[in-house]
Amino acid sequence: MPEVQGVARGVELWALLFAPSPFPAGKEVKIVWRMTGSGPLTVAATLPDGTAAQLKWGPEEHGDSNWERPGEEWGTGFVFPKAGCWKFHLTRTAGDGDVWLPVA
Repeated sequence: MPEVQGVARGVELWALLFAPSPFPAGKEVKIVWRMTGSGPLTVAATLPDGTAAQLKWGPEEHGDSNWERPGEEWGTGFVFPKAGCWKFHLTRTAGDGDVWLPVA
């Protein structure tokens, strides 16, 4: 599965993609995140015009994993209403970061 390193401030951020890129609009896509820092994780995905993706589930913290990247791990499920370059913004109490992914 492909992985993407995010651009982060004060933390390290990774995404593991469970669908081929670009993601399909209108279908649920699973993304697993790893992020260092501390505190709970929040995740939001938006387009430059302000359109928000629907977070169907998560973030769900994962206890065990064989994906070897730093930080704690969470899973999310998103549905994207339309095509574009989506910005995922992830925040913890200590640190935040972004990942950009295409949807067609």
